Amino acid sequence: MKLTKMKLAIISVLGFSLSTSALAIDLYMDSETKQLFAEDGPGRIKLGTFEKVEDKTKEKEEMAEIRNDLKNKEQEFKELEERVVAVKEANDKNDEKWFNKISLRGYTQLRYNQKLTGDRVAGQPELRSNEGDRSIKDNSNFTFRRVRLVFSGDVNEYVSLYLQPDFATSTGGTQNFAQLRDAYADLAFDKSHEYRIRAGQSKVPFGWENLQSSQNRLSLDRADALNSAVPSERDLGLFAYWSPTHVQKLWKDLSLKGLKTSGDYGIVGFGIYNGQGINRDETNDDLYMVAHATYPIELDFLGSIFNGQVLEVGADAMTGKFNVSPVAYRTFDGISKGRPTADKKGNSEDRAAIHAVLFPQPFGLQAEWNWGKGPTLNVTDNVIERKSLRGGYVQAMYKIDKVLGTQGTLIPFVKWQHYDGPHKGAANAAYTHVEEIDFGFEWQMMKALELVMTYTMMDRTNTVNSVRSDGTSDFLGQASGDLLRTQLQWNY
Repeated sequence: MKLTKMKLAIISVLGFSLSTSALAIDLYMDSETKQLFAEDGPGRIKLGTFEKVEDKTKEKEEMAEIRNDLKNKEQEFKELEERVVAVKEANDKNDEKWFNKISLRGYTQLRYNQKLTGDRVAGQPELRSNEGDRSIKDNSNFTFRRVRLVFSGDVNEYVSLYLQPDFATSTGGTQNFAQLRDAYADLAFDKSHEYRIRAGQSKVPFGWENLQSSQNRLSLDRADALNSAVPSERDLGLFAYWSPTHVQKLWKDLSLKGLKTSGDYGIVGFGIYNGQGINRDETNDDLYMVAHATYPIELDFLGSIFNGQVLEVGADAMTGKFNVSPVAYRTFDGISKGRPTADKKGNSEDRAAIHAVLFPQPFGLQAEWNWGKGPTLNVTDNVIERKSLRGGYVQAMYKIDKVLGTQGTLIPFVKWQHYDGPHKGAANAAYTHVEEIDFGFEWQMMKALELVMTYTMMDRTNTVNSVRSDGTSDFLGQASGDLLRTQLQWNY
């Protein structure tokens, strides 16, 4: 190991102090008398500079001791450096293990619903929101809407994984079963992940709100018009995405500002998937295809009018065949029906959608609409056939930071939705009519805690095929009413 600057400085100082402290004398000899003198003079010859022998010996001993100490210190420094290098190499090797790169996070949603007006009479159509929230019943109650854990991370620079179970799934009237929601790997072609393929069970890139996490969404439920295209938003397949680096950065910047994006599903995406719904096998020899395009635009070029707001616009399309599983039913008119006739090869479904989102800084707007045709029940002929569909929603919101002098954020919003068309996730792919208005707010008290309260005015088709004690069941009645809905969400 070479001497450090500090070591050289120590030796220099010590050498200087020793040389100046040593006693030295110049001696001169008279050329004639050969007598010695300590001063120069006429006829005197300088013999040289002389020091006491005992002092020089002492100096050498001191220097030898210093050199020995420095040698010992140098060895100590060398051993310490070797230990530091060994620890660093061990840590680097340990960090390369994929399980050290996996993160764990999640959230839980506790809901309480209270009917204020509407269908509360036994045997009448029940109010039930989209997404299977069956907690809206004749009595007010508490329910877990979601209990999610997310395991995610990079296995290496090119492979990432994502696993999300939900522990609040309901089955046969019993609540809180575990169910797989997401299980996929992102396979990137470059280190910046601009180009990647997503393989496994994941969200189908159709619509904007469908892709937005329920952890981030303002309204309690997704709109029927877009969600009916992909019930539970997920399916099993392969999806290719392109996300330019500058767009990735913009989406991350929006998230850091507390704005709710839909996540990174590329500015362009294509995919093929089974199409029969989440955690279900493919039932026909036909895969669904989907195409997704979206782009965020910074509005700085319009000057101070929008104050740096971001507008995201895009469009989606999907096509495929869906197999409806027919079941016997009884209408609310009291007419009993056997299983409707359905094509075993499936009925074709085709949809196109557009969206536009102005992120709230502080005012924001969000709107989506879709059109198409899909399989649904014709009650008159008791047959599953292809019918037209159309519908969407418009939502306005306003972001207020530092509410009441705190660090919290309040976002009041109003949302109107309309849909006429089939809901393939319901029994017999029931044809539904939905008109709904939500007035509410989300209060982000802190990063770990959020509260949502809404006043909801519903008018929607009952699509739950509820079995009576005599074995018959009623559905397809129109239900309406007003509800007060609350949700407490904690993030971890």
